[in-house]
Amino acid sequence: MDNYKAAEKVIGNFLIDGELEKIKVNTQGHINSTFVSTFIKDGVRTKYTHQKINRNVFKNPKEVMENIVAVTKHIEEKVSSFPDKDRRVLKVIFTKDNLPYYIDEDGEYWRTYIFIENVNTYDKIPSVNAAKNLGKGIGNFQRQLSDFDGSRLNITIPHFHDMNLRYRQLDDAVKADVKGRCAQVKAELDFLYANKERGCRIWDDFEKGILPNRVTHNDTKMNNVLFDPVSDEAVCVIDLDTIMPGTILFDTGDMIRTACNTAEEDEKDLSKVSFYAEMYKSLIGGYMESADSFLTKEEREGIKESGRVITQIMAVRFLTDYIAGDVYYHTAYDDHNLVRCRTQLSLIKSMDEQWGDF
Repeated sequence: MDNYKAAEKVIGNFLIDGELEKIKVNTQGHINSTFVSTFIKDGVRTKYTHQKINRNVFKNPKEVMENIVAVTKHIEEKVSSFPDKDRRVLKVIFTKDNLPYYIDEDGEYWRTYIFIENVNTYDKIPSVNAAKNLGKGIGNFQRQLSDFDGSRLNITIPHFHDMNLRYRQLDDAVKADVKGRCAQVKAELDFLYANKERGCRIWDDFEKGILPNRVTHNDTKMNNVLFDPVSDEAVCVIDLDTIMPGTILFDTGDMIRTACNTAEEDEKDLSKVSFYAEMYKSLIGGYMESADSFLTKEEREGIKESGRVITQIMAVRFLTDYIAGDVYYHTAYDDHNLVRCRTQLSLIKSMDEQWGDF
């Protein structure tokens, strides 16, 4: 069934007051099919976000929604005294059968949130000050969930940041060499294997219990945070599909990797790729303002390293996919994954050159 027509049929199964005025497609997301509806009740208009969950990416939507409901309810309690509390956490709308999702006639899973208005989003960090606000927002999100037992959550993508697994996958791709590409990536392979032990350290410490099991977002980039249009305060973290148990260093690492690169993730001209140390200082300065109160000694000591580790895991994943024939990531040209890998490696090398300066 056409997604728009399916959305029209599905919406009526959720507990929404008022009369449906209109539905429009939202094209901002790249994974789930998203629609925004407007309902009117007593002359007041309220918007809702409706999404068909992509089951190719999320194999068990039920568990994804269980995680989201648990986390958002926990945050709701923490923001209940705020005058703008409705902007500070995603609000899941349940179905008439009291479920956080609806299964349509094709077996597809749908969910509904209240649409959060009066906020700004950014695809790229516009300034050093914005980096500070991003750090504060992610730190605040983690602080709100610091008393939530991460082990309660479903593991929706097993071993997502398991560097040992990612290296085993790289080993398998190298052994198979289905496209005969290994010969041209010897330098990349040499660097990654030389850095294997260091790259595995955070995962190993998490597995040993040295790092606490907390709630992790796993996609802490700029456009997953909503900002107040006047103060530029980070008011809400969104896109909670990858919420799982883990160490929060996965999130500090991804935040650092995406915020502190002077170039795009697939920049071909590696001379443009460098680690922006001033951006890092502002980002982590803001983060620590929000997060310092609950972090353990081991977590604090791992923040700087986490940026390098998550950058490395992405380099491993991009190179693995390139050698395997580009079977996981969407590519726009033949060497796209290799370009992505080289960008990550250049970022790591730039970090290393400046390591004592940030």
